[in-house]
Amino acid sequence: MQHAILHLTAADARLGAIIGTVGGYTIKCGGEPFRSLVEAIIYQQLAGSAADAISARFMKLYRGRFPAPARLLSTPDETLRTAGLSGRKIEYMKDLAARVSESRLDLAGLAAMNDEQVVEQLSEVKGIGRWTAEMFLIFCLGRSDVLPVGDYGLRRAMQKTYRLRDLPAPERMEKIAKPWRPYRSVATWYMWKSLEKFKAIG
Repeated sequence: MQHAILHLTAADARLGAIIGTVGGYTIKCGGEPFRSLVEAIIYQQLAGSAADAISARFMKLYRGRFPAPARLLSTPDETLRTAGLSGRKIEYMKDLAARVSESRLDLAGLAAMNDEQVVEQLSEVKGIGRWTAEMFLIFCLGRSDVLPVGDYGLRRAMQKTYRLRDLPAPERMEKIAKPWRPYRSVATWYMWKSLEKFKAIG
């Protein structure tokens, strides 16, 4: 990681300034793949505090132990709704659980695939698109060179950092991030953290 920090600091002065302000890279990677994906579905399109509350109620349904795919499948939809989950998210979670239970999706095998193969495999699951798959690559598989061009936070951070008039399009983001290779995931994390800095400044 120290090599990544040195590379990014040397490659991009503005990013280097953010790294100097934010400090050490503290992202936590790993975790059980099924749980990571279910939690990603829970957190889709929700503010952090609301998603945290739903996640806590979801865990309470299983007495604090994350359910295996088969157990999630057997849980009535009405029970899951009491945790605050929408019907659509329940459908997504159960589609994921069914694919894993029926061995149509080999989560353990994803680690051996390249990034695009992982995105392709996960995008077959209802409710999992490119953004969710990319978050899985970064936070679960610990891939170092993912650039989630559809992420609003990254787009907003780039707009502020590089003083762009509008939110950057994917092509512009790719161009800005080219010097970050092969550590675009690390740079993205620092971009996210920079939003907290800009918010503090006002």
